[in-house]
Order: sequence, then C-alpha cells, then structure tokens
Amino acid sequence: MIHVVAIITTKPGQRGTVFSSFRDIILEVRREEGCVEYRATVDIEGGPETWAKFGPDTFVVIEKWESKEALEAHSASAHMVAYAARVKDLIASRAIHVLEPL
Repeated sequence: MIHVVAIITTKPGQRGTVFSSFRDIILEVRREEGCVEYRATVDIEGGPETWAKFGPDTFVVIEKWESKEALEAHSASAHMVAYAARVKDLIASRAIHVLEPL
C-alpha cells in the first residue's frame, strides 16, 4: 500500500477556484485501477491553538494506492495532466509526500 499526502497551496484567494477544478476529477481518479482512497481535506474549524493550521489557501489531498505502479499511472493519466495545466498559474506551491507503512 502506498500513501500520499499532497499539500497544495494556492495563490492568495484561489483555493476555491483550484478546488473546483480538483472536484471535477475526483470521481475519475477514484475509478482508476489501484485507487483505494482519494479525498481533499482542509483545516478543521476551531480547536486549540496547539493544532497546526495549513491556512486558508491550502488543501491537503489524502490518497491511498495499491502499488507504486498504480500511483505512477495516476500521475501520468490524461485527466491529471489536464488538471495540472488548468491550475498551474493558480498554485503557489505543491508538496507531494509518498509514503509506505512500516
């Protein structure tokens, strides 16, 4: 099992626009071979100050894939390439953490 934590930070005020494009591909991604989980998350409202926040311009994509090969195929898929092209000018930074269980 491969786990992915993708931290997407948009240019100020663009999270809604980028997330709208992201939402358009969610079902297609979930139908991909080897996709176990694929969802976007944002900071929880409230909570103690000790809980770190990503901020209003960031969303985090939590993914699980059956294999490294499935993840690689996902990254090269036509809908992901098109999504990346649509949002590239709205993204300030992107960090993709690919992990495996111990």
